[in-house]
Amino acid sequence: QVRLVESGGGLVQPGGSLRLSCVPSGSIVSFGTMGWFRQPPGQQREVVASITHGGSTFYANSVKGRFSISRDNAENTIYLQMNSLKPEDTAVYSCNAQDLLTLYNYWGQGTQVTVSS
Repeated sequence: QVRLVESGGGLVQPGGSLRLSCVPSGSIVSFGTMGWFRQPPGQQREVVASITHGGSTFYANSVKGRFSISRDNAENTIYLQMNSLKPEDTAVYSCNAQDLLTLYNYWGQGTQVTVSS
């Protein structure tokens, strides 16, 4: 069984930065597209950014130019560098990874990011 574990969330002032990590544990699988989603308070989950196995990236318009997604294929790990954070970035951030062979989607438990002065 595969588990995804996020870390790096916390409380930060507007304009600050955080770096999220998503590390798998358990069974060894190869992941295709991996990504970050977030769920702001009282709202639906939305995609933040994604990255394919080959390194192609996608960003939501709301985070373009501020967030950067990267991955380490050898470690099956992805990162989300978040700069110039705004209060509206406050949310629970979860990582997602798609099994390259079965296309099954794995989800992490999420990490809280709070942007407030």
